Amino acid sequence: MAPETATPPTASDPPRFVVVWSTYPSPEAAEVAARVLVERRLAACVAVLPRMISLYRWQGAIERSDEAVLLAKTRAARADAVMAALAANHPYEVPALLVLPVAAASLAYGAWIEAETAE
Repeated sequence: MAPETATPPTASDPPRFVVVWSTYPSPEAAEVAARVLVERRLAACVAVLPRMISLYRWQGAIERSDEAVLLAKTRAARADAVMAALAANHPYEVPALLVLPVAAASLAYGAWIEAETAE
């Protein structure tokens, strides 16, 4: 049986929840940032994926880096605060800070996100 979900959003509905996506030079650096978000109740949960390879153009050259991914699950209303907190101490000159809307969440998980990110 599929988990219970809220009424599916329509194209005109703003998202209730988002995932803020960022990358870090190491899992340890990402974990430090993750702990700050959870301690400040800016995110209910932050997943750190320890290894990915990024290829990108930087200052005219193609670069390759081993990185860690940070995925912060939060309310849409907290997205700006999450991005500001990450940017404040991020080790990169131009950090990747992306807000990805969540189309739907189970009622229980959504309620948990809301409770854990209450101001």
